[in-house]
Amino acid sequence: MALIALRSPQFKYIEVPAAGQFLSVECKIRINNNVRYTLYKNSPARNETINFDISELARDYLDITYSSNYVPQTIDIVTTLSLWSGLNGTGTQTGVVVFNDVGLEAYGEFSEGTNPTLPTSAYLISNNPTSANDSVDIYYPKSIPGVSAFTGKVPLTINNVISVQSFGQSATTIGGSYQSYTSTISRISCTKYGSGTKIIFINKFGVQQDLWFFLKETKTLGRKNEGFKANTLTYPTTNNPATYSISDAPNKIFNTTAKQTFTLSSGYYPEQANQFFEQLLLSEYVWLERPQKTNPSSDEVIPVKVKTSSMAFKTSVNDRLIEYTIDFEEAFDYINNIR
Repeated sequence: MALIALRSPQFKYIEVPAAGQFLSVECKIRINNNVRYTLYKNSPARNETINFDISELARDYLDITYSSNYVPQTIDIVTTLSLWSGLNGTGTQTGVVVFNDVGLEAYGEFSEGTNPTLPTSAYLISNNPTSANDSVDIYYPKSIPGVSAFTGKVPLTINNVISVQSFGQSATTIGGSYQSYTSTISRISCTKYGSGTKIIFINKFGVQQDLWFFLKETKTLGRKNEGFKANTLTYPTTNNPATYSISDAPNKIFNTTAKQTFTLSSGYYPEQANQFFEQLLLSEYVWLERPQKTNPSSDEVIPVKVKTSSMAFKTSVNDRLIEYTIDFEEAFDYINNIR
């Protein structure tokens, strides 16, 4: 059973033999044990492979929400391709191919080719090691005893099964008996800006990943509204002219909405972390963790959108110190208008 990336095309295929009577190919897509789609291709060419792209159809059934336990949302997909002697899947079935997959909100890059899948056994972050001399590097704030304890979670695959590995507040390494490489947690000391701001996003592997911005945070509130000019005159019943109150504004406003934006500075990262910022920019699901307004001692997670639309990637050769500034916007109106 493959772990497939549904943000990229996923082709399921069946070969039509050169001999025999084949008037149609049926593609039946079952998602979480329910048949959701049945597609037909009539009069297929002989001695050719017939392909169906199931990615967008299946992705409609992914419901991505923030998960505090970092277990990703997945769907079970069974795609059955069959050859039929009649049109539109009628007559006699003369051949069948079945694909069993697990779909995620993941994607492959152009250079990775068709039908991208997740690695079989690996941490699901992009600087994943390929040999015993490499290292998985995660960047987290340094815990302050009695004040703040920064623990975390990292999704991974073990023999094509997705799991989540937790690490404690003082951990500087992660790993398991099945890994032959070092897994490092780089602890970053707090600055005058505090311990930093945590952004959570769905990375290219379709799982939640933490990315900390350790330096300055700037908040901005932007407002929009509509207006009209009102008649504020009053007409007395006695023999007097019309009048108005100078405290009653003739220029009225309505439909006032507001959005809060955040500008975050990452602090200094090594060049290999460029992949994290690239995937943040390409993610369609992003959250920000912040103290609750009504109870600052507890945190809350809110949905945000990345407003920055382009990024010039920095290198140690060109820039020496690598730091990024990214704009975020709350993915909801500041004034509650959920009806």
